[in-house]
Amino acid sequence: MPTAIYPGTFDPVHSGHIDIATRAAGLFEHLTVAIYARPLKSLLFSTQERKAMMEEALAHVPNLSVQAYNTLTVDFARQVGAQAIVRGL
Repeated sequence: MPTAIYPGTFDPVHSGHIDIATRAAGLFEHLTVAIYARPLKSLLFSTQERKAMMEEALAHVPNLSVQAYNTLTVDFARQVGAQAIVRGL
């Protein structure tokens, strides 16, 4: 089964993010929630705070990890060996 990333700024983390991540984790062997560390917009929370919030909110999902990144999303996907990128609307 393939692995995937779910990228975003997640500022702040909300129930929609949690729902998408939880559902996506059920579709893949492993899901990495990828928190972009250098967006071109003003943020409410630091990268470390956003990562901690996401880790706490998704602690119940066993096949999921949370990582911050500051490269192009496609480069991060390659770095972690992801075959898919999850997006939600």
